[in-house]
Amino acid sequence: MSDFDQIINRTKTNSIKWHVAKNELPMWIADMDFKTSPAIVQALQEKVRDGIFGYEEIPPAYFNAVANWYERVHGFRPDPAWMTFATGVVPALSSAVRRLTAVGDNVLVQAPVYNIFYNSIVNNGRHVVSSDLLYDENKHVYHVDWDDLEAKLSDPLTNMMILCNPHNPIGLIWSRETLTRLAQLCQQYHVKIFSDEIHGDLTFNQTGYTPMFSLPAELIQNLVAAVSPSKTFNVAAMHAATVLVPNKNLRAQINRGLNSEELAEPNLVAIPGTIAAYEKGLPWLQELKEYLVENRELVRNFISQEVGPRIALVEGQATYLIWIDVSQVTNDSAKLAKFIRKETGLILSAGSFYGGNGNHFLRMNVACPKERLQDGLQRLKKGLTAWQA
Repeated sequence: MSDFDQIINRTKTNSIKWHVAKNELPMWIADMDFKTSPAIVQALQEKVRDGIFGYEEIPPAYFNAVANWYERVHGFRPDPAWMTFATGVVPALSSAVRRLTAVGDNVLVQAPVYNIFYNSIVNNGRHVVSSDLLYDENKHVYHVDWDDLEAKLSDPLTNMMILCNPHNPIGLIWSRETLTRLAQLCQQYHVKIFSDEIHGDLTFNQTGYTPMFSLPAELIQNLVAAVSPSKTFNVAAMHAATVLVPNKNLRAQINRGLNSEELAEPNLVAIPGTIAAYEKGLPWLQELKEYLVENRELVRNFISQEVGPRIALVEGQATYLIWIDVSQVTNDSAKLAKFIRKETGLILSAGSFYGGNGNHFLRMNVACPKERLQDGLQRLKKGLTAWQA
């Protein structure tokens, strides 16, 4: 049994998350305050004991481990021939943008969405086009604006769509029906899809999520998908991801981009860490998800009982990131986040970073020991009370 209640001091570990002032509590970046699976630690220790860290190539065992994981956990076995190693999902995304679109092209997103997507588009000279998700203020849920989406996909300058599956920051798990309709539209208008599936293992419903690459073959010939153990097992610094491209010609383009940009070479821990995660990490993940469910419920109960109707939670069923509706408190979440940090030391992500209607939201990372989470919730209450005083 893993001890997810253990408080670990990360302030002197080169942690981006914990590079904070004394008495500050970071609950923003998607980084868990838990030790990873013991199986991964053991594999890395064995690797270090070898004492030789020369150039490495990706063995078939790596791709088989990925395929086996998706078959066992998600009910679909992708063909290992579809796969290419990459040093991360975001590097692979940026490479795909450069390789598959031209300067000045439109790349479509669905805001509010992971803010780094915007960087991958704008930094490469492409234009961001967003088909904003529609928000139901009464039910606190999002859904697709299909008319708007089709209109923007039909623009001849829109040549790629970036899909977040499941969706960060709102925690939405797309249904197979939604993904199918989306794939059909992209096929109709000759738009390539890049599907970021890094949060796919962190779902809390009964059926999990639908990998985009599990759709019928005729709907995924324009698809580039990326998966990684990074978020699942809290191993971002391992720098390992897998890019899946079912279409042979498209795969050749992606592979050329990754290799020419030197994004397909593993570091010393990427191969053994990924194999250990996918072959031996499932029991740990099941324990983690149980703990995260408890944390999510703790947040829900606290907000209901202690904060009242001033704020509300969006009904997401994936990720350890909670999307908090503060529209009854402010229309400037960045200003509120800054105020809460100054007043209480609690660091949350301002929803404005994610575009769309993010000005009305805060994002909270609840992947931490309960003691720390309770501290964060008390600070949130204190900050909101001071804001409204």
